[in-house]
Amino acid sequence: MTKIVKQSARALLFDEHRRLVLIKRTKPGQEPYWVSVGGGLEPEDADAEAALHREVSEELGGKIDRVRQVLLITDDLPGGVGLQHVFVARLLSADLGQRTGAEFTEPGRGTYEVVAVPATRDTLADIRLLPPRLADFLQANLHGLLALVNQGDET
Repeated sequence: MTKIVKQSARALLFDEHRRLVLIKRTKPGQEPYWVSVGGGLEPEDADAEAALHREVSEELGGKIDRVRQVLLITDDLPGGVGLQHVFVARLLSADLGQRTGAEFTEPGRGTYEVVAVPATRDTLADIRLLPPRLADFLQANLHGLLALVNQGDET
């Protein structure tokens, strides 16, 4: 039987302007890359969605709604598998002054710049979003994800 050795929760976050909210990572000696908001499940998290809400609060000082899991990425790891639960969500608010965590206090980890990019295939093609499986999924499903997170809004 395969053992789950690591789990994380990630969000494809869209703001009120239908932009994708990402974190641009810049580490010394490396080309910049972009990641979705999220991180590992902690023992106090009831489930992956609870972990996502906690991570959005930690990384953005933010609140989200319309949360739906849209993808599961499985990684082969020593001793078992890692699962990345990927959600789509609407970002209701963010207060970057409320961010917490070692990533913001340890300079050796590089910078974590919150950016909102146009949710277009051209924009996504111009950035290095990691992991690649997430970037491919987002490119292939961008319009559907936007429709899902904005369902019920009057246009």
